[in-house]
Amino acid sequence: MNEIPSSRRRFLVNLAVAASAVPLAARLLGGNAMAQSLPTLPLDNPQAKALGYAQDAAAVKHPSFKAGSDCANCQFFQGVPGASDGPCALFPGHSVKAKGWCSAWAKKA
Repeated sequence: MNEIPSSRRRFLVNLAVAASAVPLAARLLGGNAMAQSLPTLPLDNPQAKALGYAQDAAAVKHPSFKAGSDCANCQFFQGVPGASDGPCALFPGHSVKAKGWCSAWAKKA
């Protein structure tokens, strides 16, 4: 009869230890993708070339370019407002310049 309470007690202690370790393990193993710096999108990237990406919207001469449009005010730009660069949904794994532009530009809602 002593076995049952001892096993139950051991189980509850192990459960409590595991429950307190889960958030710590998630923080250590999960990381935050946005906090990690991404490499800048190279201009010779095939998708960047296909979309006419430029790092400076002021120098763009593309027929579909609209004055005032740049990555910072595009719906695909995922950077923090006011940042000089940030991730873009169209170029995963890369950072684009906030003052950049590509032909997929769509006004942020």
